[in-house]
Amino acid sequence: MSGRRTALTVLAAAASAAAAAGVWGIGIERHLYTLRARTVHVLEPGSRPIRALHISDPHLAPWQKRRAAWISRLAALRPDLVISTGDNMGHPDALPAVRAALGPFAGTPGVFVHGSNDLWAPKPRNPLKYLAGPSRHHPTTAALDTEALDAFLRDDLGWTPLDNTAAVVSVAGRDIRFMGTNDAHHQLEDLESAHRALIDLPDASLTLGVTHAPYRHVLDAFIADGADALFAGHTHGGQVRLPGYGALVANCDLPAKQTRGLSTWSHGGRTVPLHVSAGLGHSIYAPVRFACRPEATLVTLAPRR
Repeated sequence: MSGRRTALTVLAAAASAAAAAGVWGIGIERHLYTLRARTVHVLEPGSRPIRALHISDPHLAPWQKRRAAWISRLAALRPDLVISTGDNMGHPDALPAVRAALGPFAGTPGVFVHGSNDLWAPKPRNPLKYLAGPSRHHPTTAALDTEALDAFLRDDLGWTPLDNTAAVVSVAGRDIRFMGTNDAHHQLEDLESAHRALIDLPDASLTLGVTHAPYRHVLDAFIADGADALFAGHTHGGQVRLPGYGALVANCDLPAKQTRGLSTWSHGGRTVPLHVSAGLGHSIYAPVRFACRPEATLVTLAPRR
């Protein structure tokens, strides 16, 4: 009898812990928006630092006014550059929320790439499947108004699109070369087109690689093309992390330990900084974050030591 009582006690404790974790992850932590600060030393000695705000994965829906307002207030930081690594929309009617969130950045130099949730609306799925490995695209998912989104980002904000291409952007009085890809998670990347666009650009002292999903082959290609630092999103930092352990999954082939924050990536004898944003949101069908606060990051590009 005592053994049965012990088992019931253990089960009750486990159920209580799971319920508490659910309440925290669903009801509290996913709303605890956090601004991180990181520094990467990639500029020529003596250069003036550049403050780049990295925003990713807001997955906005019309009712998420708190998230949109928090993002909009980041404009008060007056960054020199905004890097958006995609998944802005999380609902077919999300464009007004995107406008409210990003409108205050009009006139600030910026670059952007697409994630799949700039192209297709999310679809209901079992959230536990996320733990089984990288998710897959469902061809029956409704198309989003990507054209209207791009018109806002490009024409209203003045940001430069980087899907499978390269461009020079003037930032804080200096020219920076950027190369980028569309979402590699759905095989939309075209690295050859990005490479050809890059080699047609004039030389610059700084080249940055920007992508949504940080697949290894994309990061390798960026480094091979001379990128000095890499920026990505997509992983949500794992979205559900175990304290003391970290992310369980990366939703791509990136090592799970690199699913958020600043690390490095090496290829062909070169090692460069890699910043992966844990992102600001989640699918409307998986409204939880645990031990992984939603975040944006102010990355200071500083002179090399």
